[in-house]
Amino acid sequence: MVDRSAFRCCIHVLWLLIPLVGTSCTESSLRLQNNDSLEDVISEVVLLRDITDAFGGYPMEIQAIGLVGNLDQTGGDPPPSGFRQMLLTEMQKRGVESPSQILASPTTALVLARAMVPPGIQKGDRFDVEVYVPQEHAEVTSLRDGVMYEARLAEQAVAGGRLRQGKVIGLAQGMLLVDPAGDPSDRSGELRRGVILGGGVALESRQIGLLIRSESQSVRTSAQVGAAVNRRFYRTQRGIKAGVATPKTDEYVELVIHPRYKDNIYRYVDVLRSIPVQETTAQRQLRMRYLGRRLMDPLTASDAALQLEAIGLDAKTVLLRGLESQDAEVRFRSAESLAYLDRPEAAAACGEAVREYPAFRAAALTALGSMDDPAARDQLVQLLGESSAESRYGAFRALRSMNKLDPLVRGEELDGAFSYHVLDTRGPSMVHVARSRRAELILFGPKERLQTPMILDAGNYIQVNGISADRVEVVKILPGESEQRREVTSVLDDVVRAIVEVGGSYSDVVQALTQAKAAGALGCRLEVDALPDWGRKFVSTPRARKLVDGDVAVISDKEVLSIDPEVEADAAEIQLQQIGSSAISASGELGSGSAEQAGSAGLGAVFRVPDGRWSWPPRIGRMWSPQGE
Repeated sequence: MVDRSAFRCCIHVLWLLIPLVGTSCTESSLRLQNNDSLEDVISEVVLLRDITDAFGGYPMEIQAIGLVGNLDQTGGDPPPSGFRQMLLTEMQKRGVESPSQILASPTTALVLARAMVPPGIQKGDRFDVEVYVPQEHAEVTSLRDGVMYEARLAEQAVAGGRLRQGKVIGLAQGMLLVDPAGDPSDRSGELRRGVILGGGVALESRQIGLLIRSESQSVRTSAQVGAAVNRRFYRTQRGIKAGVATPKTDEYVELVIHPRYKDNIYRYVDVLRSIPVQETTAQRQLRMRYLGRRLMDPLTASDAALQLEAIGLDAKTVLLRGLESQDAEVRFRSAESLAYLDRPEAAAACGEAVREYPAFRAAALTALGSMDDPAARDQLVQLLGESSAESRYGAFRALRSMNKLDPLVRGEELDGAFSYHVLDTRGPSMVHVARSRRAELILFGPKERLQTPMILDAGNYIQVNGISADRVEVVKILPGESEQRREVTSVLDDVVRAIVEVGGSYSDVVQALTQAKAAGALGCRLEVDALPDWGRKFVSTPRARKLVDGDVAVISDKEVLSIDPEVEADAAEIQLQQIGSSAISASGELGSGSAEQAGSAGLGAVFRVPDGRWSWPPRIGRMWSPQGE
């Protein structure tokens, strides 16, 4: 039987303890609600960036000495030099007969090839290769229509007064794309350099990883870092889940690139380094509350979003609140992280960033391209109809990154010469040609017509003669071969196909398009690599309004949020139209000499307007676009 006096004593003691417990809980709550105390609790959590540094996040330059053939008597015998001797030695190793005689031919040229291999590239991936003639080889006047034979690309350095070659990293070969507006009289200029789009292939993968700082190095720390990363990221191989991190030594953890971040490796590493080494559930809840406050501040939103993205789907509620902010940067940072978590709510906000804020355009398009959710595809399809060239082409690239077999962007290979896409989209007609990654021509709008009469050159042996609106002749006359002739309508799609049918290359088509634009025969916009720039700065000020007055885009006198370079492109378009109109009005019609006149007068204007996309810079082609901020 229970002693009643003992029971009453226990009850009395409990009543005495209740105020103490309540006081303790109140003090704990007050401590956690205090910002300084909360920051103290958060500071106890060690992130990977506190003890590691990124490794392998830089492009690698590789070079080779190569031989270009198929030149139209514009090559020549290279003078005696170390380059010549190295090429002769390489040709002899490969069993080439009479190498000196081949080098002396005017149809060949000794060239230097180089490429920037991006971080994280995988074995078999392709990259652009830049090709140029050494300065001392003055006999070579042009590389147009040239084809480079296989060259072995490797790291090179001068040691002991000699050029030393390292391990072969890639192979390069293929047809050169040369500036279609190059001046043959310029012996040091555009025609002596070119780019092989996607002409390089990696022979091995480049690894990225995390280096543990010296003060934290140990086998235990390396294992903890690997475990922390693998709790957040994994990949599936043949139905088996495997982590992306592998501790190799006490100071190095090797990483596999997660498919979601294949187009934004720099962000991938930033997110990984925002993962905590160890964290309790209570600490995570407190940290999410703390990061939620920082997310609402534009000054700290970027870092807060990265840390929330590193937490994963548990942080989606906090990020979703960021989408409701009145601040554009807070909304975008939240949407970007949600996109990499593949949340459908991110699609509309990323689409808004592409349309309204040029500073966020590159990152927003990349984020949309990383998603699997149908909402992202819907946004990208809508962006194909925007007036902005960057938005349209960026959306196209993002759709291909999402699924290159998507019927909308799959396109076709025209006689193996280049990838060709005709998109039936809303918005104004536009023609886009690529000078990086791959030979690619896109027609935004299938009904664009060339304005006749006109005469265009497509390479050295193909001529496009616009006789009337319904009659355009494409003729190829090559010495020693029978004449080839195609008669089509003035619809641009028909003309492009006719040029390829008679044997025209990608370079020939691009040359015809640039001449057509310069002569006023192509009425729509012609863009070259209209990719948004990652380096734009966002200034948090009232957004400028764009007022459309006829064909002229005018920026209001308000302070702008971020400068859109496409305003300059619009101005250039107007100048170009004026050039074309004046050329036509001066002669009444374009006769046999019009193409040549346009080449001397109009082409200079086309490729030297304020927007850099209209010109072929000295280093043709974007070797690698850093995917980061």
